[in-house]
Amino acid sequence: MASPLRFSALPAAEVARVRAGGPDANGQPAETRISDGAGNPCRHCLREVPEGAPMLVLAWRPFPAAQPYAETGPIFLCADCARRPDGPEIPPVIADRREIMVRGYGADDRIVYGSGVVVAIADLAPCCEALLAQDRVAYLHLRSASNGCYQARVDRA
Repeated sequence: MASPLRFSALPAAEVARVRAGGPDANGQPAETRISDGAGNPCRHCLREVPEGAPMLVLAWRPFPAAQPYAETGPIFLCADCARRPDGPEIPPVIADRREIMVRGYGADDRIVYGSGVVVAIADLAPCCEALLAQDRVAYLHLRSASNGCYQARVDRA
């Protein structure tokens, strides 16, 4: 049976715009840094940025418009990598963690109260399926369990 989930990386067009010098969510160009290989998850290929590789650090708002619930926060991107295809598999950068925060959002891009939970990776798929089974939940964000940083989006397949 096919998974009812689709894990998504950042849109390729948005990443290309930022890599070309376009502004981040704060209106600034991304900073270029060198990865130390620890805790630098690329939101485009959904893998860790390799140690010694150039990476971009920027502010990201994973929502279509500014509004009170549209959080903006720091993310990393490989300076040059191919986008991970959307799919039913838990991305490597998520699968390699112990736990992750899952948060539900409605069709209006507002947090669905009561949907936020920190789960063990072994319980991630069932948790996502249960939350997405709720009519009021349109999609999910996966966020760092320790810092709340945006990692990826989960939708119904």
